[in-house]
Amino acid sequence: MAESKMAVYGAMAANVAIAVTKFIAAGVTGSSSMLSEGIHSLVDTGNGCLLLVGMVRSKRPPTREHPYGHGKELYFWTLMVGVLIFGAGGGISIYEGILHVRHPAPLEDATWNYAVLACAALFEGASFAIGWRQFTADRKGKPILAALQASKDPSLLSVLAEDSAALAGLLIAGIGVFLSHFFKEPAIDGIASIVIGALLAGVAVVLIHQSRGLLVGEGISATTATRIRALAQAESAVTEVGPILSMYIGPDEALVTLSVQVDPLLPSGEVAHAVQRIESEIRALFPPIRRVYIEIGPPGQHPARNPALGPHG
Repeated sequence: MAESKMAVYGAMAANVAIAVTKFIAAGVTGSSSMLSEGIHSLVDTGNGCLLLVGMVRSKRPPTREHPYGHGKELYFWTLMVGVLIFGAGGGISIYEGILHVRHPAPLEDATWNYAVLACAALFEGASFAIGWRQFTADRKGKPILAALQASKDPSLLSVLAEDSAALAGLLIAGIGVFLSHFFKEPAIDGIASIVIGALLAGVAVVLIHQSRGLLVGEGISATTATRIRALAQAESAVTEVGPILSMYIGPDEALVTLSVQVDPLLPSGEVAHAVQRIESEIRALFPPIRRVYIEIGPPGQHPARNPALGPHG
């Protein structure tokens, strides 16, 4: 989590500097796409603040009302980030672009825009590099797409998504300014603003989808559940393994519950040792699974599924 905070701090510092320069350039040149980019950077700065709030609140200790802690706070604030990007970032950029297309105003001096875009690209590139370095360390050799799907740290993914969108937006804004100035057609700059807004809305939808899944009780992967089942079945005292239920309760913490049937002739002490071995092996093989609950059930009977624990797939 400390590394994720560093990525967020880096992104916020870059966005503050970039937003100021973009708004100055937009005021001097009258560029709609540059104004959209300034709004984009300002929204990203606010998003960083929300992510930091989520990080701090998610680390609060368990209470009577929240016995499993507050890890899901981060998922909630990431959801708010997605909503903010969609509305304030994408919506305002599209609206501004439409106004500029309907009432185009010629650019005053494109040189300012090019200078600001170049500086912004350097800042955004540095911020992206910080986040990517941390993501590379966390994925531990996994393919990029698989690592993105497996990651449960929305703060780091948010920074990567925002910085990627920012770099793409800078390219779109640069193309829009160039074509608008070259063809002396200011409406092109407005179209670029609309494209930037659509890009931000797309990023927001991805973040909202991820946060929603984690908030409503996303569980461990099917592959991990299968390995846990095999691990439990390998214990000589176990005769059958029931449903495996799981749920992520924080970026780096999950709980797992399962029921097992054991040989009824075994002494209770041996059964207890078998359960302890299974729990220890699960935690050793899958560090994010910090809470393991194993129930011993009679033959042919397993505890009912608890909807609050989410699917095991």
